[in-house]
Amino acid sequence: MFGMGMTLKIDEMKRISKKPSWVMITIFLQYSIMPFLAFLIVKIFNFSEEIALGFIILGSCPGGTASNVIAYICKANVSLSIFCTFISTGLSVILTPFLIFLLANENIVIDILSLVRSTFYIIFLPVLAGLMVKIVMREIEERYLKFFAFFSEIIIAFIIAIIFSINFDSLNSLSNEMILGVILHNLIGLSLAFYIAKLLAYPNDVKRTVAIEVAMQNSGLGMTLALLHYSKIVALPSALFSLWHNISAAGLVYLWKKK
Repeated sequence: MFGMGMTLKIDEMKRISKKPSWVMITIFLQYSIMPFLAFLIVKIFNFSEEIALGFIILGSCPGGTASNVIAYICKANVSLSIFCTFISTGLSVILTPFLIFLLANENIVIDILSLVRSTFYIIFLPVLAGLMVKIVMREIEERYLKFFAFFSEIIIAFIIAIIFSINFDSLNSLSNEMILGVILHNLIGLSLAFYIAKLLAYPNDVKRTVAIEVAMQNSGLGMTLALLHYSKIVALPSALFSLWHNISAAGLVYLWKKK
């Protein structure tokens, strides 16, 4: 996120301020496509009550911070990505519990102070620090930006390895249907968001950002809520999504870098 702060461009931020609809549409798609797609997948595959609840929790979460790094590597609009992640995380205090109650009839409580604190430390503070360093050290900006692109790809690969190892004991509980459900949730979300942005005639960088933001859930929050309120089994869809959405994002990087 510090690296993302160093990539922010004042002109790009001004461009976004003149197009608030970009942010509003992205947030709307985030909290409509993903939760209701999760609900549909649960009904189609007829998952057990615990797994179904896990999917609903996952689909009701805001965008994840990994989306900002992927947006940068895919040459999407990083400023828009960071704005959307920040706002969707703030709105999750209200919208995530509401959607879980609406779709699963389960009451869940989010620790507001903890969410605000983590949002501040994980997103706002490092992004602001990166932006300040960029302003102060303009002459060496390009050299460091090239480093962050490579460093981000290494870190994402490392995160995937950590997620896989942490959830290794739970892998026996995975079914082919659950794996397919997670893959469909992510890929359909990506495709729908991208084509809606295309129908709205958004620029290419914005279309990519909308797709990434909508389909890359904050699965870490999903796992935390599932473990705090329910069980390890309920956390499985979020754990699997943590692994898969980084793999699919790597595919996007490969696909969009060629264009």
